[in-house]
Amino acid sequence: MEAYKRDFIEFMVESHVLRFGEFTLKSGRKSPFFMNAGAYVTGDQLHRLGLAYATAIHDSFGLDFDVVFGPAYKGIPLAVVTCMALDELYGKEARYCSNRKEAKDHGDAGILLGSPLASGDRVVMVEDVTTSGKSIEETYPIIKAQGDVEVVGLMVSLDRQEVGKGGTQCALDEVSERYGFPTAAIVTMNEVVEALHAKPCAGEVVIDDATKAALDAYYERYGAVRRP
Repeated sequence: MEAYKRDFIEFMVESHVLRFGEFTLKSGRKSPFFMNAGAYVTGDQLHRLGLAYATAIHDSFGLDFDVVFGPAYKGIPLAVVTCMALDELYGKEARYCSNRKEAKDHGDAGILLGSPLASGDRVVMVEDVTTSGKSIEETYPIIKAQGDVEVVGLMVSLDRQEVGKGGTQCALDEVSERYGFPTAAIVTMNEVVEALHAKPCAGEVVIDDATKAALDAYYERYGAVRRP
């Protein structure tokens, strides 16, 4: 496992973004873990988050793109910090863009925040996690409505590696198949378990044998392996 992946996993735990226990998801599933990217709140946390996204985007998609797009609302700060980190790590000058939930009809009018999109732009989308693909369903048509814009890929922070709303494929594969662009994650849950099972992190073992058993049971029911 790459060092930045292991660092990111520990970072999620230390920031209380990734937690283990018993959680009821919006889907109604009872999950032994929960991720809340809204817990990244300090300057240092946001800086480290942007560095992780930028590194994963570089490794997965390269740097041949123009815009980082973050779906409202959580995607807005993700796009901003990722653009800053791309400049810091690679000298890559990318523009940030996001959508508004409701179009603004005065001043900086329109449906978009940040940079406008135009024909010829190549876009990388960033999200915290994708389970149903709902935000992509809402924002992809907005991106394509701006002209001949190409989506290079979608990067999320954590691949939950479970079936999406279709019930057969994982959510990231569903997005790829529906919209025709690649998807990737900074880390997968398999990598999280590999890094944390029976190993101390932030002063405690967050995946002990009991938690590992709960994760195994959850994935026996809801797990989905990504296509090669």
